[in-house]
Amino acid sequence: MMCKVAFLVIAFCCTFYSSWAIYLPLPIREAEPKKLQYLLYPVQDTVYAQRGDSVILPCTIKVLPTSFRIKWSKKEPNSPIESLILISNGKEERGYGSLAGRSRLRKSHKQDASLVITDIRLEDNGMYRCELINGLEDERVTLTLHLEGVVFPYQGQQGRYKQNYEDAKQGCEEQDAQLATFQQLYQAWTEGLEWCNAGWLHDGTVQYPVINSREQCGGKFLPPGIRSYGPKNKKKDRFDAFCFTSAIKGQVFYIRGHMDFKGGLQACKKKGAQIAKVGQLYAAWKFSRLDSCDGGWLADGSVRFPIISPRPRCGGIPDPGVRSFGFPNKALQSFGVYCYKEN
Repeated sequence: MMCKVAFLVIAFCCTFYSSWAIYLPLPIREAEPKKLQYLLYPVQDTVYAQRGDSVILPCTIKVLPTSFRIKWSKKEPNSPIESLILISNGKEERGYGSLAGRSRLRKSHKQDASLVITDIRLEDNGMYRCELINGLEDERVTLTLHLEGVVFPYQGQQGRYKQNYEDAKQGCEEQDAQLATFQQLYQAWTEGLEWCNAGWLHDGTVQYPVINSREQCGGKFLPPGIRSYGPKNKKKDRFDAFCFTSAIKGQVFYIRGHMDFKGGLQACKKKGAQIAKVGQLYAAWKFSRLDSCDGGWLADGSVRFPIISPRPRCGGIPDPGVRSFGFPNKALQSFGVYCYKEN
């Protein structure tokens, strides 16, 4: 009886299945110090961007100490490690790490310590800290850079459940993406993503999103949510992957025809382009609303097509998405091709 009450009050506190659990948490933000003497709390602590954008992470000094330094750092996901970005004494500044060439202090006035980041990349997504260092009275504010994008499930030509963690990570990167975080998968689930095959996430856990509970997808009596196998052995265990990508700098276009894979490569090259990657096709579908009923070759050897407006003769599935024909024989099967060309 007590277990039933707890189940109703706190979702899933009783474990009915030992092999996996269900998570429906909202992202947790770290608490800031209750009182700040020198820094102002930002009016907005989340900055939204797309790949390729320039952004400003706000940090303002309300009281200038006699002597101080400003340090910007980034908290690496799923790790206690912070990567140093920039240190300034108010007059000079020095950049560090991968952001050294793309970041600087804005300095619109003498108390402005805001960080400017140009040419936003997938790996820039995450939590940033502005810290005022003043002897024993150090203060900091935390901001989140939220990269808008799309999550997609991915498996290579080897088929279902053939990738360990490193294979999955490399597979996403080869398709112009990176392994999705739990927060990114959670948001994609709220936007309608459902996939019954379990896939690796950035933190080394294996999970999958379910909207319509059913027997073949974890159990029909369980509520919708993110189903999880928890952390798995990164070298030995094998699953699919959930990849995350954002906007692209160029455009994806379709060349109609009956071509084998090699012919598709040549057709794109004649247009001054290259054959599109899976992540680029998803980005074009998400951000450019690319809509086509025609299957086309992609760089990994798969054949897919993007749908914005579902219709009966276009895959027969009622929801928007990117459809897949799998991995046809590259030499014997003929399709059109999707190409990518940078602006």
